[in-house]
Amino acid sequence: INEKTRMNPNLMYAQAIKGRVTGRGIGIIDTIHLVEVARSIEVLEQMGYLKHSDSKGLKNWFNDYLSWMTSHPYGLAEKNNGNNHSTCWAMQVAEFSRLTGNKSQLDSVQMFYKNILLNQMAPDGSFPKEMARTKPYGYMLFNLDAMAMVCQIASTQSVNLWDFSTKDGLNMKKAMNYMFPYIQDKSLWPLKPDVMYFEYWPVRHPSLYFAGCAYKESKYLELWKTLNPDPIEDEVIRNFPIRQPVLWVD
Repeated sequence: INEKTRMNPNLMYAQAIKGRVTGRGIGIIDTIHLVEVARSIEVLEQMGYLKHSDSKGLKNWFNDYLSWMTSHPYGLAEKNNGNNHSTCWAMQVAEFSRLTGNKSQLDSVQMFYKNILLNQMAPDGSFPKEMARTKPYGYMLFNLDAMAMVCQIASTQSVNLWDFSTKDGLNMKKAMNYMFPYIQDKSLWPLKPDVMYFEYWPVRHPSLYFAGCAYKESKYLELWKTLNPDPIEDEVIRNFPIRQPVLWVD
């Protein structure tokens, strides 16, 4: 929020390709880590560590960014991408809407999850578009985490996304049950190892923690405790946006 050093609240130039494009919608995935920044603002406010003027300025910044990513062609392209990009778009919109009190956008994320995001799932709980990648194991985990965070952030007292199922029986618990055995024992993974970074997964995935709490499933929580909370490989860090669960629970 310092005018001399601030980042403008848009991603006009994210994932640019020299000589081809100055920016792309898929670059919006690169701000997924800001969801924990947004969540921390409320925590710091409650603890008395953030001045009102700073808090107001930060919320205005996130409100402007939210407006951009829900209206600019880049944002709409990311929303409609159809794989983990759409999920990560929804995760960000949900958290930035929650922070700024934008109920209409939060409501839209709930509907987007119900009508669009769950359709990424196959009847067995896998995500076919992630399974078709050269790094399916890592991307399955990544999309599962992002999907879980949409449920965690966008659920309200009246709308519980954790328990929602489509008419075809697609739901978050099915996705968790599909992936759990392969997190517990990677050697069971039915596909070839990822072409890169396979050895660095799994880590302490937020999907295990939040689904464990939502479903009162102790096996998720016990496995979560055993996994690495502090990876140092850049690719894993890039795809590990939620690392401070203390920010997300009462």
